[in-house]
Amino acid sequence: MKYDSPAVLDAGPSDGVDPDEFVRAAVRWHFDPETGSRYWLDRAERLAFDPRRDVKGVDDLALFPDLSDELRQVPVADLIPRGYGGDARLLNVFDSGGTTGAPKRVVQLDDWMRHSTAQVDSRLREHGLPVGAQWLTVAPTGPHLVGDVLQRAAASLGGPGLSIDMDPRWVRKLIATGRADEVESYTDHLVEQCRRILLTQDIGVLAATTPLLERFAREDDLLERINGSVRAIVWGGTHMDPDTRHLLATEVFPEVPLIGMYGNTMMLTALLERAGLDVSQPCVFDPVSPYVFLSVVDPATGERVGFGERGQVIVSHVSKSMLIPHNAERDTAVRVRPAGGHAGDAVADVAPVPTVKGETVIEGVY
Repeated sequence: MKYDSPAVLDAGPSDGVDPDEFVRAAVRWHFDPETGSRYWLDRAERLAFDPRRDVKGVDDLALFPDLSDELRQVPVADLIPRGYGGDARLLNVFDSGGTTGAPKRVVQLDDWMRHSTAQVDSRLREHGLPVGAQWLTVAPTGPHLVGDVLQRAAASLGGPGLSIDMDPRWVRKLIATGRADEVESYTDHLVEQCRRILLTQDIGVLAATTPLLERFAREDDLLERINGSVRAIVWGGTHMDPDTRHLLATEVFPEVPLIGMYGNTMMLTALLERAGLDVSQPCVFDPVSPYVFLSVVDPATGERVGFGERGQVIVSHVSKSMLIPHNAERDTAVRVRPAGGHAGDAVADVAPVPTVKGETVIEGVY
């Protein structure tokens, strides 16, 4: 499909647009006085380069400094591109988990929600997830992105979505203050809610975090029920190390495929594990051209590490509704060549960095 700029910005995830062309059009859109947001038009004056002149493709997103900390304070109305005029349909304001400071906020407009849902749906279908099956999602909702992504994924596959909310910020606070007994009580509370649903409803897809899956393994009735009736498990939120992944897949849930999901607020979507891998292979997440680009760099130099080497994950989100370039995530990963058609890096064996700006990273139940 052939597009003219800026119409290319309306392209869907399966339209096969050239990532460099898309990035050029997006940067022109976000920095044009007629179409850009108040935030980016004001910020342009303090950049050390001219985005509309100097950004010619995906690699040039590295010209931007990491400005994501500024999203802790920016009024959300200043993030909406004025090019939408009165047609901007603001669906949600999401914010980051606040693990290392005040949350960062982003906006979800209707057009991006549709693109995000379409790419998640496509990748779930590659994994053979059952269409029409009932989901149970145990994830943060409210200002958190992940619950919304999973609920929309269930709906896109035609399945009713049952959900249980969790509050990861409260759990992190409990852990940080040494209140382990309260963490255990809160986890028990989540497990009991899951039990009532799993033992009374026909759940085909279970979406949960690594700590909760490990906790389910201690409950014989839930273990029997999940292995007997659930047809797929989508895990995400917290990271899963290779040994835990192998144990859960081969001994705890041997009858149920495990599908990894890696996402965060700054992506404004989620990446699904590459289809076709077995548990003896690394868990690989591919980027989503032309919207989400990953790079794995040496944190000391900012240069890309070699394929097969571990470094810090840098994420760029590029869409008509939002531009979040060159965001340094609190994750490390092994750099992998991406699947065909995607620009940037794929990542494998994602793991958290232990500290960010001197603050310990606490994952807790999420």
